[in-house]
Amino acid sequence: MLHTAMLVENDIQSGETHVFVGRRFVITVRHGPSMGYAKVRERTESMRDQLASGPGYVLYSIIDFIVDHYQPCMDNLQDRFRTFEQALFDKQSQSDNLQEFYDLKNELLTLQAAAVPLIDICTQLMRFHNDIIPKENRIYYRDILDHVARVTQTADRMREMINAATQVALAQVTIRQNEVVKRLAGWDAILAVPTMIFSWYGMNFEFMPELKWKGSYPFVMGFIIVACILLHQIALSLTALQGGEG
Repeated sequence: MLHTAMLVENDIQSGETHVFVGRRFVITVRHGPSMGYAKVRERTESMRDQLASGPGYVLYSIIDFIVDHYQPCMDNLQDRFRTFEQALFDKQSQSDNLQEFYDLKNELLTLQAAAVPLIDICTQLMRFHNDIIPKENRIYYRDILDHVARVTQTADRMREMINAATQVALAQVTIRQNEVVKRLAGWDAILAVPTMIFSWYGMNFEFMPELKWKGSYPFVMGFIIVACILLHQIALSLTALQGGEG
């Protein structure tokens, strides 16, 4: 059984192809989204010398056709990752792209899971099926192994980069939450001054000398405004100092 992957309108679709091989025949059965093999048959029939060596070359043509469609899928995943990565470090963007990174990793694992079994399949065909894969055709299967190795190595590197990008996105979420907490704490400190004064005037004192002074109200309001502005400026200075140290 071979796992297929093809790119359809920027979407990777997976399917299966079951291959039955005998000394004089090759039968394929497709399940799910999969490309047709009419072009493979047409190209193979035009190469009579290779076709005369037996069904091994036909089998190679089918597997090679499947593997060739892995690379466009991998290129699509890489392009999408670069787009999400650039948005991750865009200061004007507020999206962390965590959902996109998660979906991207799932598609990458699906593609890698389709490619990896071909290593064992090609290796066993070359070692234990000399009647189907003659010695002169083994070089074709080594070519398939090289293509699969490039796909899996690229997938491994990309998976590490997605993991790193996910950690950066989570760190940015934490930083934004800390910024919100800092701002709330700053406003709590600023509002503490008027809260204290208003609560003081809300007490039931019988004698409050400042109430008999005509300028007490504008004095108290002016004091509250000046104190709030002063605390706000201190908060801005501390924020700027922390930004400079970072």
